[in-house]
Amino acid sequence: MFNAEKFIENSVTKIKEQIGNKRAIIALSGGVDSATAAVLTSKASGENLVSIFVDTGFMRKNEPEIVRKIFEEQFHLNFKLIDAKTEYFAALKGVSDPEKKREIIGHKFIEIFEREAEKENAQFLVQGTIAPDWIETGGKIKSHHNVTLPHGMVLELTEPMYDLYKDEVRQVARALGLPGEISERMPFPGPGLAVRVIGELTHEKVDIVRRADAIVKEEIKDKIHPWQAFAVLLEGRATGVKGDSRDYGYLVAVRIVESLDAMTANAMNVDWKILKKISERVTREIPEVTRVLYDLTDKPPATIEFE
Repeated sequence: MFNAEKFIENSVTKIKEQIGNKRAIIALSGGVDSATAAVLTSKASGENLVSIFVDTGFMRKNEPEIVRKIFEEQFHLNFKLIDAKTEYFAALKGVSDPEKKREIIGHKFIEIFEREAEKENAQFLVQGTIAPDWIETGGKIKSHHNVTLPHGMVLELTEPMYDLYKDEVRQVARALGLPGEISERMPFPGPGLAVRVIGELTHEKVDIVRRADAIVKEEIKDKIHPWQAFAVLLEGRATGVKGDSRDYGYLVAVRIVESLDAMTANAMNVDWKILKKISERVTREIPEVTRVLYDLTDKPPATIEFE
């Protein structure tokens, strides 16, 4: 039987032995894995751990403010918020291919993170790696190995949750006192809302999907408990009617799935009243949208995310 309190106690001891008084850095996304790794490591390293949240411009509604409030004000981490929205939108201008988007976003993140690591004179990189991460990549590479960043900076890895599974990570998060909005948070893709806008990104499109996504979350809260639920902005437009006039607006797809491990997933049989309320709110509160669709496709043949 997994004991979260005992795990925390043993981990703090191990982290102290590895890092000591040296400087460490972590990319804090606000997801349960990185959040748990950050709070756990801070118990051992205190101010020597710098937790960096990069605002790419593709975050969920109010996410940068929520993450800052929780980790800076509540947990008193050495928290640093980097506003990189302008950099990301400039780098992605004119790009519509999903794999190219992911590649650019990943490279930009490493560039920014390396820049901050150098400023902090970090010697260790803390990661929220958990067991499914290395299982799915086909092999186990033990922690305490080094990572070399693109410009030659070498950091030693610290991966305190390397052997844990998602349910165990959530237990540790609860034991550390992380609020439910973090410990029970649904998975969110690394590129964020950038891969929930099909095709080329614009500020308008990202804002639309951000607002639609927030409505989905609000309408399912305390009613259903899916593995993942979100909105996607599709390519193209559809004719609609607003008032007495013809309109030509965006299409939003809603995806709500249940799963055990994300390897397979089933589209949820969601109460019609919930779906109707989502549709009514999206088209009323986001006038640029004329239609809302519900995705019925399981994984396989689909993936959970659209891109």
